[in-house]
Amino acid sequence: MAKTLSHNINYLWRLAATAISFACFGLGGVLLWLVVFPLLALLPGDRRRKACRAQTMVHLSFYAFIGLMHRLGVMSYQICGGEKLNRPGQLVVANHPTLVDVVFLLSRIKQASCIVKASLWRNPAMRGSILHAGYISNADSQTMIADCAAWLNGGGGLIVFPEGTRSVPGQAYRFQRGVAAIALAADCVLTPVTLTCTPSTLTKNLAWYRIPPRRFHLRMEVGDDIDLSDYRRLQPHSIAVRRLTQTLLDYFTEQRQAYEQHRN
Repeated sequence: MAKTLSHNINYLWRLAATAISFACFGLGGVLLWLVVFPLLALLPGDRRRKACRAQTMVHLSFYAFIGLMHRLGVMSYQICGGEKLNRPGQLVVANHPTLVDVVFLLSRIKQASCIVKASLWRNPAMRGSILHAGYISNADSQTMIADCAAWLNGGGGLIVFPEGTRSVPGQAYRFQRGVAAIALAADCVLTPVTLTCTPSTLTKNLAWYRIPPRRFHLRMEVGDDIDLSDYRRLQPHSIAVRRLTQTLLDYFTEQRQAYEQHRN
C-alpha cells in the first residue's frame, strides 16, 4: 500500500513538473522574442554576428531548461564524447527519438544553426529564436542546402536530423538525402551523435502529458567524424549523396541495435 502511494505521488509530481517545465519553455521563448533578442539586435555587428549572439542566448536558455527538468526529477542525462562538439564548421547529424532532442543538443553546443520546419515560423514560443538566430527553413530544398553550406563554410555549426521528424518506435529509420547533400556541398566536419531515451517518451504523436512510469534518461554519444574524401570523389554527385546517406543510415541503425541488445 505504502509503495503504491509513493509511486502515485511520484507520478503526479513528475506530471506537474513536466507541465511546469514546458510552461517555462513557452514563457521563456516569448520573453526571448519580445525582450532579449530585440535588445541584442541593438548591438553593433553584421547579420552573422548578431545571429551568433542570439544562438549563444538560445544555448544558455536551453541549458537552463534542461537543468530545470533535471532538478525537478523529470529527466536525467549522460553525455559521452562531448569534447568532440563545438568545433567551427561542424555538421552534427543526430537521430531524433524525442521532442527535446534539439533542445538538449543546443544546450551543449554554444553556437549552432538548425533546419526548422516552415510551420514553426508561426509558433510564438519558437519564432523569436528562429528569426534572430538565423535558423534555416526547409521550405525549399535547394535554397536550404545552399544556405546550410554557406553557414558551415563561414565557420558556423549546424545541427541536422536526417529523419526530418521524430522516430517512430519500433520502425526502421528512414533518412532523407538532404543531410548528405549539405555535407558534400560544404565539405565540412561531419560528426554523428546518437541519442537514446529510456523509457521512451515524448515520441512522435505522443502528448507531453503521457509521461513514462519513471523519469526518463537521455543519453548522448558523440561518435567519430565521418571522412568525406571517398564520397567527394564519386561521380555523378547523386551517387555520392546516396552512398553517404546509406552510410549514415547504417551507422545509426547499428547504434540502435547495439543499444537495444545492451538494454535487453
